[in-house]
Amino acid sequence: MKNLKPVLILLLSVLMVVACNSNASKKSTDDLALYQCPMKCEGDKTYNESGSCPVCNMDLKPTEKPASKEINDGGISDGSIFNLTSKWNTEEGKTIQLSDLKGKTIAMVMIYTTCKAACPRLVADMRNIESQIPKDNLKDLSFVLVSMDPETDTPQRLKAFAIENKMDGEQWTFLQGTASGVREFANVLAVKYKQISPMDFSHSNIISVFDPNGELMHQQEGLGVDNKETIKTIVDLTSK
Repeated sequence: MKNLKPVLILLLSVLMVVACNSNASKKSTDDLALYQCPMKCEGDKTYNESGSCPVCNMDLKPTEKPASKEINDGGISDGSIFNLTSKWNTEEGKTIQLSDLKGKTIAMVMIYTTCKAACPRLVADMRNIESQIPKDNLKDLSFVLVSMDPETDTPQRLKAFAIENKMDGEQWTFLQGTASGVREFANVLAVKYKQISPMDFSHSNIISVFDPNGELMHQQEGLGVDNKETIKTIVDLTSK
């Protein structure tokens, strides 16, 4: 019995060391995990701890599970724009979420109706893209124009703008959101805009193409640029 006590003490000491090493190993493994915004608002920037994206406020995801490969219960990936829950008003006065656009390829641009410089050219670019898409493919394509000036661009104003520009067919949708919803979505698209007067904005000129599940597939930047790659992307997506 005298020899048993030292043996028990030694055994307990060994078990404590093993447990400590196990915890340390687990902590070390956890520390190696990197997290990233599923929308990649900040490009390839990663974080050592979980949390929220400082740009779009979505939960950061572990990089060892790429967002584009993770499918949620709704059948869309974590990188889909359909995960955004903001509400939008259409030019027809309906309230929708972006997920209501699911099922068709989307060509999307951000504009504002009082713009006299860049936006008319972006509108012309969108109509030019439409004119080059085979008619059989148009049924699987939606053109969406998002206003960056939700205060001025009411559904009624957007409807009048659509009619004026001969963009009131069923394949065209105009969206008015809240100021915060517009800002969030612009960040996702990497579109920069700034109000420089009560009726004027400086902004990026980007047309984005999304697949039917809301994944960003292509972006065209500039005004009146060669849109062959944009056309090809849309035709490929709408031919599947």
